[in-house]
Amino acid sequence: MTQLTGIHHLTAVTANASGNHDFYTRLMGMRLVKKTVNQDDVSAYHLFYADGQAAPGTDLTFFDWPVDRERRGTNSIVRTSLRVNGAASLAYWDARLTELGVPHGPVHEADGRQQIAFEDPEGQRLALIDDGGAGPAHPWAKSPVPAEHQIRGLGPITMSVPKLAASDRFLTEVMAMRAVRTYQAEGGAEVHVYAMGEGGPTAELHVRIDPQLSPAQPGAGSVHHVAFRIPDADYDAWVERYNRLGIRSSGPVDRFYFRSLYAREPGGILYEIATDGPGFATDEPMETLGERLALPPFLEAQRGAIERNLKPL
Repeated sequence: MTQLTGIHHLTAVTANASGNHDFYTRLMGMRLVKKTVNQDDVSAYHLFYADGQAAPGTDLTFFDWPVDRERRGTNSIVRTSLRVNGAASLAYWDARLTELGVPHGPVHEADGRQQIAFEDPEGQRLALIDDGGAGPAHPWAKSPVPAEHQIRGLGPITMSVPKLAASDRFLTEVMAMRAVRTYQAEGGAEVHVYAMGEGGPTAELHVRIDPQLSPAQPGAGSVHHVAFRIPDADYDAWVERYNRLGIRSSGPVDRFYFRSLYAREPGGILYEIATDGPGFATDEPMETLGERLALPPFLEAQRGAIERNLKPL
């Protein structure tokens, strides 16, 4: 059976591209690896922040739309974890967030992992989580954060639904994930953990059960979709799998930097399957990623008009 191998990227919404860029590069020390536009709405930036090599599984991305703040609720993604290595890194980040005036919770344990919960200036819910140093790391030489404390990538991602059954069936029968454990979140909510591939913090989706909440209304500070990784060679098999199972989907989509396949789970949360390649160095040198507006070939003829409509970062 084809298997997802982990989190590929997560895409959220900002209404303030310049402030967003400042927060994630200056304060969080992430690298802007691709400055491009939403391919379905070229009036909006699509900004990709990642590690030093723009590796799959490290991308936190944003659409820049002039929208009001999100109204929080269920049927939505409610927290994005950013992985760091060890207690010393969490202590560093606790001090850094304090020094830079970012409100945050204390270092605490949840699901057996030490972490710090906080939000970006628009209310995007984040957590720094100790991943124990598992897997590769690609620090960015120009980051204001020391290499040993830099964000190593994404995961786990936490979503909220009012009831588990339909989402569980979709995750296990369609997405081929496996239920591995449950735990209680702060406030008593039950959280079910689903693993992909080899599992671990880079390859987990946490499903929180919140029957008392109304559905969220998207806006700035909300998450647009979560994307899961596959090897390039598995893409056609996933398209065929969706078709065979009768899943309503986008059908094949070529994003130039990776190939995508989109579908909504029963609670309305948008899932994407994305290939690891060809990657962000396809049209820019690795050493200068994100320094100019990059457009896929099918948008290049519109460059002049697109550039005139975008605000400088």
